[in-house]
Amino acid sequence: MIQRKVLEYYVLDVFSNESYKGNPLSVVFTDGNLKLETYQNISREFRYSETSFVYYSTREKALVVRSFTPTGIEIDGAGHNLLGAVCGALLKGIPIFDEQNESEPFVIMNHSAIPLTVSFDPETLSPIVQMHQKSAVIKQEIPTYRIAVALGLKIEDLDVNAFVPTIVKTEVAHAMVPIKNSEILNSFVPDNKLLIEISKEYDFEGFYCFTPAEEGLDQIVETRFFNPIIGINEDPATGTAAGPLIGFLTQKKFTKSDKEYKILQGVKLKQPSIIEVMNREEDILVGGSSIITMKGELYL
Repeated sequence: MIQRKVLEYYVLDVFSNESYKGNPLSVVFTDGNLKLETYQNISREFRYSETSFVYYSTREKALVVRSFTPTGIEIDGAGHNLLGAVCGALLKGIPIFDEQNESEPFVIMNHSAIPLTVSFDPETLSPIVQMHQKSAVIKQEIPTYRIAVALGLKIEDLDVNAFVPTIVKTEVAHAMVPIKNSEILNSFVPDNKLLIEISKEYDFEGFYCFTPAEEGLDQIVETRFFNPIIGINEDPATGTAAGPLIGFLTQKKFTKSDKEYKILQGVKLKQPSIIEVMNREEDILVGGSSIITMKGELYL
C-alpha cells in the first residue's frame, strides 16, 4: 500500500471569538512550498473564500503564508487570510516570533515582510493580531449610476453625505460604496456580471458597501463585501477592504487618526464579524481575534 503524505489543518473563524461566526478560513500546515496544482486542489476542496498554507522558514526566521481562492487565484494582501493563519500558528504553539526582534514581529507573504502587532486576551489567552497595512491611497471615483445599477439599487440609495463610490488602495484596490442605511445595505442582490465588468474597466477588485452606524452602537459602520472577479460572491469579513475604508473615512474627516474603530460585517450572511481598524500617520492597523472551530488531516 502506497503511503500518502498527511497534512494537518485547522478551520478558524476569523474576526470573531465565537465559533460559527466571523469568516471561516482553512489553514493548512506544510513543511515547505507545495506544487501550485496542490494548493489549488486543496483550496477548491475546502471551498472557503480563501485557504491559507503556512510553514515556518528557518532561513527567513518567520512564518511563510500563501493563500488561494477556490478558483485557484493566489491572494495578495493582509486580510482574514493572514490574520487567521497567524492565529492558527500561534494557537498550535509554533514559536513563529522567537527568532525575531521582539518589538518588530513579522510574517512573510508573497516574498514580502508584513509587520504585525500581537497581544493576548488576558482572560482567554487567545491571540489578538493587528496587521499593518500601507497608508490608504484614494484612486478615482466611479459614476454612482453604474454602481447603483450593478447592485440593483436606485441612485438615491447611495446618497450618503459627501461620499461617492471611490476606489481606494492599501494592499489591494477596492471600491468604497456608500449605502444610505442598514435596511438598504442588507436588502439588495447584486448582479455579479455587472460588478465584474466595472472591476475590469476601472482596474480594482471588490466592492465594499458601507453605511454609517446609528449613534450608540459599538461599530462606526456596517458593511458588505462582494468580489466576484476572484470568485467571492460575498465575504463575511474582509481585512483587505477594512483598511482602505478607514483610510477613506479618515481622509473625508468622518473618523479621526490614531483612534480605534470597529467595523461590523457579515450580518446578512448570519456570520457577524468585528474588524478593528485604526488609521495612523505611517500605516493602517487592521486586526481582531480568531478561534479554532475544526481540526483535521488531509491527504496528498
